[in-house]
Amino acid sequence: MSAPCPPTAGALAPPTSADHLSLAEVLRAGLSVYQRTRALLPQQWKVLRAILACRTPALGAHCYRCDHCGREHVQLHSCRNRHCPRCQGSLAAAWLDKQEGALLPVPYFHLVFTLPHCLNPLIRQNRAALYKLLFEAAAQTLLEFGRRRLHGQVGVTAVLHTWGQTLTDHYHLHCLVPGGALGDKGWRSASPHYLFPVQALSKMFRGKFCRALEQLFMAGTLEFHGKLKPLSEPAGSRQLLRQAAATKWVVYAKRPFAGPRQVLTYLSLYTHRVAISERRLLSLDRTETSVRFSYKDYADGAQRKVMTLALDEFVRRFLLHLLPERFVKIRHYGILGNHQRHQRIEHIRTLLPPPQQPAQSPSPQSLTASTRAGLITIPAKAAAEPGSIRCPFCGSGPMKLVRVLHPVRPTAKLDSS
Repeated sequence: MSAPCPPTAGALAPPTSADHLSLAEVLRAGLSVYQRTRALLPQQWKVLRAILACRTPALGAHCYRCDHCGREHVQLHSCRNRHCPRCQGSLAAAWLDKQEGALLPVPYFHLVFTLPHCLNPLIRQNRAALYKLLFEAAAQTLLEFGRRRLHGQVGVTAVLHTWGQTLTDHYHLHCLVPGGALGDKGWRSASPHYLFPVQALSKMFRGKFCRALEQLFMAGTLEFHGKLKPLSEPAGSRQLLRQAAATKWVVYAKRPFAGPRQVLTYLSLYTHRVAISERRLLSLDRTETSVRFSYKDYADGAQRKVMTLALDEFVRRFLLHLLPERFVKIRHYGILGNHQRHQRIEHIRTLLPPPQQPAQSPSPQSLTASTRAGLITIPAKAAAEPGSIRCPFCGSGPMKLVRVLHPVRPTAKLDSS
């Protein structure tokens, strides 16, 4: 067998076909190589097992018959794991339905808070603690700017992303902020074109994060393994803090949205995105044990390019982005916080002029192709409502449930040790 190929970048990527390569297929091939030299952690194995079983007989299925043409259609169950690209479309649509009631008829702003890469090794060994710190530092920065400049409380919806386009670790928060604040004297609107100065935001964000990180060092709650052992000593931790403080931290602000309808569509692109979508997977070479996928090179004008990775390296990079168990990656702060959220939203609406157009959920046509692909996903161990699925053969219906197919245990399993 040939040696695994190193990462390479190529020319512009060719368009992908409708029958794209599945992530499960790549992971199944890659795990056989990856596990020769490394062991999977229990949480990693749990996630991978779900993705590998998604929409296969291993999770069972529902069989439907069309009343119009009489043909039967088998709908395989999905895993509904939050790291599975095939399941995130339906989960995003359901989440957006719940969030529609919290939208306000005001401009919305999108800000991205990014951590410097010098902290990446520390974050890998302390994911839950430092992900939480990232949320808190960014949210508190925005809330403090709201109090200082708008004399009230702003709202923040923050979504954690941990990856870059080539699956390397790139820790950042996408924050959506309504353009205004609720204060003692009512609602105060921000400029429709400008929220807060990004350079001042980045300085405050850096200060809040570094101070809180120093407290974690002093409390002795962080872990240091391998090359990070020197950080367990005061001299090592101080050196890392000085390096982080001397780095320019980036807060990026995109132009504001026109209204709630655009916000809903935009949210669908970020809230349930995973490290790599299946439409970016181009080819799998089992002989060379490599995979090709497309990516945007933002350092080169966001050109679409192709990267080739050895399968074991692809698996390693994918595992970097598995979230800690029960870690909440979408959080709300300020006026959008969960406590009495609906009461605050209704109160703010009474203070604002009525919107020109009512907020609406995005139609399936407005979502991305990867999102649309999951809109009819049926969760495992859950029956769909009668008539909720249209016939894939004649386009009519209704489709009625005729039998349930029980899960089929796979004949071979990968080693989880």
